[in-house]
Amino acid sequence: MAKRIRKDDEVIVIAGAAKGQKGRVLAVTDDGRVIVEGVKVMKRHQSPRKYREAGIIEREAPIDASNVALICPETDKPTRVRVSTDDDGKKVRVAARSGAQID
Repeated sequence: MAKRIRKDDEVIVIAGAAKGQKGRVLAVTDDGRVIVEGVKVMKRHQSPRKYREAGIIEREAPIDASNVALICPETDKPTRVRVSTDDDGKKVRVAARSGAQID
């Protein structure tokens, strides 16, 4: 089955401490979490021995996929995602709010 949220989608956080923040999905993990650009930024202290870049590094932490919603390409508002088939019989994602095809 097609995934509801994929890499490079524009999403908005709908729950948690980062509620209301928008960003682009950088990665989707196997356990149902997403990494959103500029959202839930954490600081990591890295040693110069183990890593190429040393010091205090900021990077995004994963968020559960249920806490983000895809932004509808037509209305620019959060929407749920449906999976339907197009004329060729191929599965496509459709915004539930407006019916617009996402990909």
